[in-house]
Amino acid sequence: MDITFLLVILQGFLLPLLKAQPGFLNLDCGGTIAYADDIGLRWIPDSNYLFGKRTNTSLTSDNKTQYKTVRYFPADDRKYCYNLNVTTGLRYLVRATFLHGNFDDNSVYPKFNLSLGATYWDTITITDVTTPVTTEMVVLAQSPFLSVCLLASSSVRFISTIELRQFIGSMYYSEFERQYLMFMVARINFGALSNASVRYPDDPFDRIWESDSSKSANYQLVDVSPGTQKLATTKPVYVSWDEEPPMKVMQTAVVGNNGTLTYTIYFANNNFQRHAGAYLYFAEIEDLNPNETRQFEARFPWGPPHLEVPVNVMENAGGKYRLYEPAFFDISLPLLAPLKFRQTNDSSRGPILNAFEIFKYNLINFGSPDSTAMDSLVSIYPQKEWTQEGGDPCSPIPWTWVQCNSDSQPRIISLKLSGKNLTGNIPQQLTNMSGLVELHLDGNSLRGVIPDFSGLRNIQIIHLENNALTGSLPLSLANLPKLKELYVQNNNLSGEIPAGLLRKNIIFFYAGNPGLYLPSKEANNNLVIILSVIGAVLMLIFIAAFYFYKCKQKENKRGKFGNLPTGQSKLLRELDAESTHRFELSEIMVATKNFEKVIGKGGFGTVYYGKLSDRTEIAVKVHDIKSKQGIDEFLNEVALLSRIHHRNLVKFLGYSQEEDTSILVYEFMNEGTLAEHLRGPPEKKIVSWLQRMEIAEDTAKGIEYLHKGCSPAIIHRDLKTSNILLDKNMRAKVSDFGLSKLMPDGSHISTMVKGTIGYLDPEYYVTQRFTEKSDVYSFGIILLELISGYNPISSENFGDSCEYIVSWARGLVESGDIEIIADKSLEPTYDIESVWKMTKIALMCVKPSRLERPSISEVLKEIQAASMIEQKASTGSVESTDLFAREAMGYPPNFDVAYSTSSECTDSYTESFIQPDLTKFNIN
Repeated sequence: MDITFLLVILQGFLLPLLKAQPGFLNLDCGGTIAYADDIGLRWIPDSNYLFGKRTNTSLTSDNKTQYKTVRYFPADDRKYCYNLNVTTGLRYLVRATFLHGNFDDNSVYPKFNLSLGATYWDTITITDVTTPVTTEMVVLAQSPFLSVCLLASSSVRFISTIELRQFIGSMYYSEFERQYLMFMVARINFGALSNASVRYPDDPFDRIWESDSSKSANYQLVDVSPGTQKLATTKPVYVSWDEEPPMKVMQTAVVGNNGTLTYTIYFANNNFQRHAGAYLYFAEIEDLNPNETRQFEARFPWGPPHLEVPVNVMENAGGKYRLYEPAFFDISLPLLAPLKFRQTNDSSRGPILNAFEIFKYNLINFGSPDSTAMDSLVSIYPQKEWTQEGGDPCSPIPWTWVQCNSDSQPRIISLKLSGKNLTGNIPQQLTNMSGLVELHLDGNSLRGVIPDFSGLRNIQIIHLENNALTGSLPLSLANLPKLKELYVQNNNLSGEIPAGLLRKNIIFFYAGNPGLYLPSKEANNNLVIILSVIGAVLMLIFIAAFYFYKCKQKENKRGKFGNLPTGQSKLLRELDAESTHRFELSEIMVATKNFEKVIGKGGFGTVYYGKLSDRTEIAVKVHDIKSKQGIDEFLNEVALLSRIHHRNLVKFLGYSQEEDTSILVYEFMNEGTLAEHLRGPPEKKIVSWLQRMEIAEDTAKGIEYLHKGCSPAIIHRDLKTSNILLDKNMRAKVSDFGLSKLMPDGSHISTMVKGTIGYLDPEYYVTQRFTEKSDVYSFGIILLELISGYNPISSENFGDSCEYIVSWARGLVESGDIEIIADKSLEPTYDIESVWKMTKIALMCVKPSRLERPSISEVLKEIQAASMIEQKASTGSVESTDLFAREAMGYPPNFDVAYSTSSECTDSYTESFIQPDLTKFNIN
C-alpha cells in the first residue's frame, strides 16, 4: 500500500481532534453573550478582562456578530491591556482586529499603537468604517500570560476582537524566537479557486490564508510572469509536518508554463528594510508521466546567496501529493520583494508554488525587572481602576502612576500612589525595588508598621504621611545612604525617634504622631535650638519687612512663578541664581520691535528677529506657557543650553519668563538653515562641494560634543537640515535643543516620538527607544542631502518604487552609479573619490540596526579624511585613511580617546582625532 495513502488516512483521524479548538480563545470585545459563529468558533465577551466602555457599531445585520460591538478607551496617557493566560514554552498566534463601524460617529478616524507586552507590535490606522484592520503576531510564550495593549493616544482607541491560537510541536520554531516576535506580513494561498480566504475549520490552527486573486491591505502582488496558470486537485495532500499548512491550501497552486514563475510583492506598510523570515510551501499535485520532471531554481534577490537553490518538489518531499517546505530565517525585507522561479534545462515542467508566508522580526523588549513586583502589587487591589493598565509597568510607555529611568531594561524610579485608597499594610513588594528614588504612599488608609526599607539603596524621598501607621520608626531609615526627604506626619507612630535620623541632613516631618518622642540628648539640644530660632526669626521679620516693598515691586515687574508647577518654579529660580542671563520682557519687545519680524516657526513657538541695544542680533523664540505643548521643551532648553558652550552649537544668550510668556534668546544666524541652501533658490545654493563637506564636519563636531562632551550625554532626537544653521561665514551650528534629552551613560531614551519623518531612526519603531545611534542615523540622512541636494522623501526625485533617499542611494551605490548621486548644481571640479567616501560614510550611518552604525566620533574622523582627499586631490599627496583601504593594508585600529567625565557639559572637552575601526561597518 502507498505510504502517502496511509499517511493521509492517519491525517484524517487526527484532523477532527485538532478541530476541537484546543488552545483557542476568541474575545468579542464589547460583546455581552457567548455564542458560536457561522464557522463554528466559540466566542465569549471580554467583560472579565479589563475596564473600558462598550458600544455598538452601525453595521448592517449581515456582518459578523463579533463586529457589531467594540470596546473603546478615551484619548489619554494610559495604556489599556488585555492579559491572556498562556502556557510557558508554547507558541501562539495572537490576532487583533479593528473594525470602526462608525461607533463614535466621528469623521476623524483613530490612529494608535499596539504592543504585545513591552514590545511594539503595530500601528493601527483606520481609513474607513467598514474595512476591518487585522494584525497578527507569532510568539513563544516566555511567561504565563500575554498582554495585548492599546497604547496612549490623542485619539479614542478601540478594538473589535482578540484571538489566540496555540500551535503544537515545533510549528514556527525559530532560533531567534527568544529575541524576536514574528510579525506576520503576508500569508498567501496561490492558485486559490476564489477570492475567499481559507481558515478554520479547513485550517485547524485558524490561520487566515488570503487568496492570491484578492486585494490585501498589507501587500500587492504585481509583475506576474506571462504563462502563469492555476492548478487544482481534489486528491488528498499529506501536510502533517513542519508548519502543517491546511490541505485545502496545498490542493491549489500556480505553475509557470513558459518556464518562469515570477511575482513581486509590494509591501504597503513597510517603508524600511527589515530583517525577516519566510516559509515556502510546495507540493506536486499533478500526475506527471514517468518521463516528466519538474525542477526549477528559486531566486530571491533580497535574500542571501543560499536562497538561489534548485527545487525538485517530488524528490524533496518524498513523492507527489506531499508537502515540501523550505524555510528561511535571516533575509532582508525590502519594499518590493521579487519571487523568481526558473525552470532548469533538464526539467520538462515549469515551476510550481502552492503557498507562501513571510514575516518581520520585531525585537522583543523584555521590559522592566520590576514588573514581577508590580504585578504582585496590583493583584492586591484588583478592583481599583488605577491597577488596570496592565502590560509592563515601564514599556513601551509607563503606567500613569509610575516613572521609569531610561535603561534598556528600565527600572522604576518613582511610585506615585498618593490618595489611591490603599488599605492594609505597606506592600512588602516595594521593599526590594532597588532602583526606586521616590515613594509616595501618603493620603491613604495604610496600617501596620513601617517595613524595612534597607533594600532601597537609591531612595531619596519617602512620603508616608496621613495614613494610620503604627509602631516605631525603623532604625534602617537612618542608614539609607541617599535619603533626602522623609514625611511621616499624621500617623499613629510611637517610640523614640532614631538619633541617626535627626543627625542626617534631610527634610524630616514627623508632627501629628503623639507617641513619638526625641532622644533625651536631642531633646535638651532642641531647647537651645528653639531659643536660637526665635531670635533668628525676629531678626528675619525685621529684614523681611524692610525689603518687602522693593521685592514686591521687583516681582511685579519681572513676573511671578506662582502659576507654575513646583518643579518648574524651582528650576527657573535656580537658573536665576546661576549666570544664565534673564531678559526683561520689555527689553525683548524693544529688541524685536514688538515682535515685528517672523523668521521661523516650530513646535516650541514662533521665532522673531531682534537687535539688542548693543547692536547684537538675536533670534527670539516665544512660547505661550498656558499651552500644554512645549512647556517641557522650554524648561529643558533653559536647563541644558545654559550649560552648553561649543562653537558648532547655536549660542544660547538667555531667557525671559514673565506672566504667561516664556522666551528663549539665541544668537542670530545670518545665513539661515542648511535646508534653504540645499533646496532654495539658485542664488542661495551652496555649489562648492568642499564647503558642503566643511558643513558636514561642523555639524558632526557639534553632535560629538553633545554625545561625548556632556555627562550624561545629550541625544538631540530631531537632527535635520532645517535645524542646522549657518553663520555669515557659512559655518554650521546645530540648533533646537527643545527636543534633546539627557542620557545617563550606557542607557537609552524611551519617550513619545518627537523626531521628523525621513530623519527618524527606523529602529525606534521596534525598540521605542532613542540612543546616540539614533542621532547618527539622522546625521546620515543629512549627509545624503548634502551629497544629493534632495529631500529625504520624494517620489519626484527617487521614483514611486523608492520614495526614500536611503533606498535610492543604496541602489545607486550597489550598481556603481555614484556620479548620479552627486547634486547636479555642484561645481564640476569636485573629486569623485571624496563623494564616494562621503556616500559610504552616510550609508554606514543609516544601517537598519544601531549595532551596525558607527559612533559620531568615528563618522567625524572619516569626514575629515574625505575632506583631505578633496583638498589635496590635485597633488596626489593624501595619505589614505579610508578604513577599507587600511584594513587591506593590515593597519590596526587605533582608539586614542579622552573625554570629559564632568557632571555636565564642559568647555574642557577636547575634540579627539580618532582612527576608528569601521571595518565592522559594511554599507551593503
